[in-house]
Amino acid sequence: MTFDLKRRLVAESLGTFFLVMAIVGSGIMAQELAGGNDALALLCNTMATGAVLFVIITIFVSVSGAHFNPAVSLVMWLRGDLDRKQAIAYIAV
Repeated sequence: MTFDLKRRLVAESLGTFFLVMAIVGSGIMAQELAGGNDALALLCNTMATGAVLFVIITIFVSVSGAHFNPAVSLVMWLRGDLDRKQAIAYIAV
């Protein structure tokens, strides 16, 4: 199923919002729970961010492709999977 560009961009922006929220939240969580142990804080941050990234990619991949990274959109444009207008829109979002 193919969705129009507007719907795909809304999905990308929601996914990016949730990803940023998860990164910030997991950083705060890691600092509170690690008790000064930087290695443990990094592990907590990485595990939480990876889990949320898996979930949002699973949710949004069928709608927008779940890029969430301008580099992915750029590579897809260079490969010809996105046209110029779509790539610019994805990168802006």
